[in-house]
Amino acid sequence: MVTITMNGKEIKAEKGKTILECARENNIYIPTLCYDETLSIYGGCRLCVVEVEGARNLVASCTTEATEGMVIQTESEKVVKARKNVIDLLLSNHPIDCLTCEKAGNCDLQDVAYRYGVREPSYIGEVIEYAVDDANPVIARDPNKCILCGKCVRVCDEIQVTHAIDFVDRGFGATVGTPFNEPISYEICRLCGQCVSVCPTGALTNRQFEGTRPWEVEKVTTTCSLCGVGCTYDLNVKDGRVVGVTPKPDSIVNGSSLCVKGRFHTDFAYSPDRITTPLIKKDGEFVEASWDEALDFIAEKLNKIKAEDGPDAIAGLSSARCTNEENYLFQKMMKAAIGTNNVDHCART
Repeated sequence: MVTITMNGKEIKAEKGKTILECARENNIYIPTLCYDETLSIYGGCRLCVVEVEGARNLVASCTTEATEGMVIQTESEKVVKARKNVIDLLLSNHPIDCLTCEKAGNCDLQDVAYRYGVREPSYIGEVIEYAVDDANPVIARDPNKCILCGKCVRVCDEIQVTHAIDFVDRGFGATVGTPFNEPISYEICRLCGQCVSVCPTGALTNRQFEGTRPWEVEKVTTTCSLCGVGCTYDLNVKDGRVVGVTPKPDSIVNGSSLCVKGRFHTDFAYSPDRITTPLIKKDGEFVEASWDEALDFIAEKLNKIKAEDGPDAIAGLSSARCTNEENYLFQKMMKAAIGTNNVDHCART
C-alpha cells in the first residue's frame, strides 16, 4: 500500500493502481472519454489530466501510477482550464446537433461539456465531413461524431478479437474505418454491437433505439433466454413494449458483453409465429390446450410407449434456449425416469 493525498484527503492505495483508479475507489470524480476498465490503457483523450505536486506538466491520471507521498489536485484552476480546452477542441470538429442526436441524454461528451460549461466551440476552422454508414439494420455509424477515443477499436480487438475496424489515415484526416472503407456488414463484422456499447458519443448507435429518448424507457433487468449461458441485461421498455437491450456492466456472467442474438434479436418476442399456449393435435389439427392437459397428455403417451416398446423407443431433444440447469434436469428425466440414453441437444459440439 502507498499513501497519497488527493484534494487534501489522505488516501491509502494499493501499490500499482493508477491515480484514476484510486480516485474512483474513493468517489472522487475525474472525467474520461477514452478510458474503460475492461480495455487496455489508451490515454488519448487527455480529459483525465490532474495536477501532481512537483510534476512539470499535468499528467494523465489513467496512465500514471500512484506513488508514495503523491499530492494530487483533480479540480485545480489549471486542471479545469486544460479540460475546458480539450472539450472545446473536440466540439470544434463535432456536429452540434444535440437536440436531435440519437445519443442525447446518454452522451459522455455532452455530459462533460455541461459539467465544465463549454456551451459552444471557440475554434473556427475546417470541419470533417464523412458519409453516414447506415447500410445494416442494427448499427448506425456517423464518423463525423467520432472523437477518436479508440474504445470501439480496442473492444473489437481485445474483447471480440474480430479486428473489423481500426484507425485509418493520420492527422486531421484520421478516422475509424473498415478495410477498404466498406460499410459495416456481415461480410466484415459479426455485428455484435460491442462497439456501440462503449462509444461515448453518437458516432455508433443501436438503430433499434432510433426515435427513443433515454428518459422515455424503463430498464428491466432480466436473463437472456436465447441460450443457456445466462447473460444478464436490461430490457429497455417504452409504452409497455421492449424496444431494445443494453448490457449491464456489473453482470457476473457477461459484464458489458453480449452476443449479436442477445443484443439485437428482441423481435422474436413479438413474432406472429411465436407459440404462446400449448397445442395438441386432434384430428390432424393443432388446438389450444391448458398446461395441465398438455402435460397429462405427454405423460400418458410416454408411459404407453415405454410399456409397449421399451424405453429405447423414446428419444428426447433439448433446446439451447433453456438454461443449463433445465437441460440438466431434462437429461436426468430421460435417463432416470424413462430409462434411455437417447437424449440430444441442438447446440452440442
